[in-house]
Amino acid sequence: MSNYRRAYFSGGRYFFTLVTHERKPLLCTDQAISRLRSAFRYAMKKHPYRIEGIVVLPDHLHCIWQLPENDSDFSKRWNMIKRYFSIGMNGDLNHRREKNIWQRRFWEHLIRSEEEFQRCLDYIYYNPVKHGYVNGPWDWCYSSFRRDVEQGRYDARWGSHEEPRRIKNINFE
Repeated sequence: MSNYRRAYFSGGRYFFTLVTHERKPLLCTDQAISRLRSAFRYAMKKHPYRIEGIVVLPDHLHCIWQLPENDSDFSKRWNMIKRYFSIGMNGDLNHRREKNIWQRRFWEHLIRSEEEFQRCLDYIYYNPVKHGYVNGPWDWCYSSFRRDVEQGRYDARWGSHEEPRRIKNINFE
């Protein structure tokens, strides 16, 4: 049995990585994106949180959440999202009678400073470029990057010519 311990912190800001089962590329279809949006909204209604940045790639997603001041239970939210998403998707059942859609666990990181937040956000937005899907973050439509450009947080050309220095050698996969 694993001794893995999660860092639960009320009102925390977290960076997450979720990966599909056996890295199957099933997330970037119209059906999957629609299911993901519905799953996030469903969990948000039951247990509020704020998505501060997100990118969805074919076989994984990264996002940053801000939890409410009196709440630390991100695991409950992810369980709801993964379950709600999986209900509407085709998938073989494992020995626990669960659909083989997601890896059983997810990776989380408690963000402790604004500098760390910015580094995680940069990583999220540069991820489709890093994986060779597009030439710049603006070109990837499954991300909140365009929202952040519209809000003045990023220039539309950011990350288009080279990997930003702040995230060189970081790997949250």
